[in-house]
Amino acid sequence: MSDLYLPPCCTTLSDHWPLPRALPGVQLISTRFDATRLAAEDFDRSGITAVKGVAKRQTEYLAGRLCAREALRRVTGTAAVPAVGADRAPQWPAEVSGSITHGSGWAAAMVAYASAWRGLGLDVERRLAPARAERLAGEILTPRELQQLQGLTPEQRAWRIGLTFSLKESLFKALYPLVLLRFYFQDAELLSCHADGSARLRLLIDLSGDWPTGSELDGQFVEFDGHLLSLVAIPA
Repeated sequence: MSDLYLPPCCTTLSDHWPLPRALPGVQLISTRFDATRLAAEDFDRSGITAVKGVAKRQTEYLAGRLCAREALRRVTGTAAVPAVGADRAPQWPAEVSGSITHGSGWAAAMVAYASAWRGLGLDVERRLAPARAERLAGEILTPRELQQLQGLTPEQRAWRIGLTFSLKESLFKALYPLVLLRFYFQDAELLSCHADGSARLRLLIDLSGDWPTGSELDGQFVEFDGHLLSLVAIPA
């Protein structure tokens, strides 16, 4: 068994940074995966504990953990695999912050020392079709965010709803390890997003003494190959 083994269901690991703004000390590793190529022995040969579920679920988990292990190796020198906590969140070594995302055949992990970045939240989504976006809008968007959709075309509305969804997912991933408190789509709002890929979010509830109502955080996003990738990174 080798920690360098790469199963045929995953492409060569990449350190390409697709987001608009590079972050010093942050390592991003990604791969593409194909669930139809998953073999029964891939988890054992990769040295990663198998998970239950259909082939898609198993493959995206394996791909995400392979990316996480390589990102950890590049940052810390140790090729560790984050375990799954009781809250289902990845369990990172104490000295690092990290995030894993996967969807529609693409997986990635991001790692940095916690002394530089307190929290990292990475999320990838497929673009939402207008009809699906409208069905989800009331769950994802606050009344203020819904009001901002007025005057947009169905395609523009779907894009904005999908971006808001992804950025709020990234926000949760970045903050949850710091506050250990679950919060939901209506507990934050997207204040702004710009053509340069920058965004700003605001909390609408108190999460902790460090993160009261009104706290604002920066995000960034990019579209590539039909995917929308967003990141919320909290500097130390």
